[in-house]
Amino acid sequence: MDQKLLSIVDQFAISGVVAEIKPLGEGLINDTLLVKTAQTEAPNYVLQRVNTNVFPDVDMLMNNIRAVTGHIRQKLQTAGEADIDRKVLTFVPLKKDPSKLYTTVDGEPWRLMVFINDAITKQAVNPESSEAAGEAFGKFQAMLADIPVQLGETIKEFRIRQLKEVIAADPAGRVASVQPIIDELLSYADEMTVAERLGREGKLPKRICHCDTKVNNMMFDKNDQVLCVIDLDTVMPNFIFSDYGDFLRTAANFTAEDDPDLSKVGFNMEIFKAFTRGYLRSAKSFLTPLEKEMLPYAATLFPYMQAVRFLWDYISGDKYWKCKYPEHNLDRVKNQLALFKSAYALKDEMAKFIAEQS
Repeated sequence: MDQKLLSIVDQFAISGVVAEIKPLGEGLINDTLLVKTAQTEAPNYVLQRVNTNVFPDVDMLMNNIRAVTGHIRQKLQTAGEADIDRKVLTFVPLKKDPSKLYTTVDGEPWRLMVFINDAITKQAVNPESSEAAGEAFGKFQAMLADIPVQLGETIKEFRIRQLKEVIAADPAGRVASVQPIIDELLSYADEMTVAERLGREGKLPKRICHCDTKVNNMMFDKNDQVLCVIDLDTVMPNFIFSDYGDFLRTAANFTAEDDPDLSKVGFNMEIFKAFTRGYLRSAKSFLTPLEKEMLPYAATLFPYMQAVRFLWDYISGDKYWKCKYPEHNLDRVKNQLALFKSAYALKDEMAKFIAEQS
């Protein structure tokens, strides 16, 4: 057994004796390992190294998580829920300082949480899993709608001005070749930044959002019921459009976001309807009329902003996303722009469906 990993786990207030430590899952950001204990009555654990390139402020990150998991746990207790430890993540404090939920070893932060037994994640996106996701993420937002603390922003939002700045600098000499795409995207800029303006005017509230709403960020029990939302690193204040639109950007595209065959790209209304049904069922308790009215806008906003971000990276010289070939980011731009236009053409149909759910 890796002695360094064993010494890291030993800093946390665990139950039982460690029997095995092995890799777990295929996370793209944090290194994740399963810590198995020798005693059947003791829980197993999940050990994670936090990627500080993505999350530089680990204190803020873990304070956010402590506040969120504590508030959800309190809500579940008040509601008389059974089996609460399977319905909210439990992070393990340090032995020497129970106020801390992570340790730093060789400059790297590590944290430990209780492993939820007999629970699975899913990868498949279909109407059933999409409706479950809508209900789960809507419930997650609803439980945090009255959290009494101000959370920090673990990831800074991307702004259109960043695209304009890199266009002016043109560091890779690519602007001339993509000028028609730049012109088309910027022609929608005023319309697609309306949420920011309404927020500044006090008409749209920022709420606590998950900010990484994917089907595989939920745990299901053996009866196919959602237990809890996981992967809480990105939880922070945002407009509710973030969780709603981000899920649909990936799940409601008929193809992958980097598929160069634009004839395959399109906005899947069946996934939209399923996710929206689930979301409105659990989120209606706190949504304002304006937030509900703007959900079709959210469905168009996220492919639009992703096209902007991919274009920013392409013009920058492919510094942010990994590229498998020279035009990879450009193919992503074209794909997301096509998805945006497909969703944009369906806004009225989306609005009609949402109105029918009232």
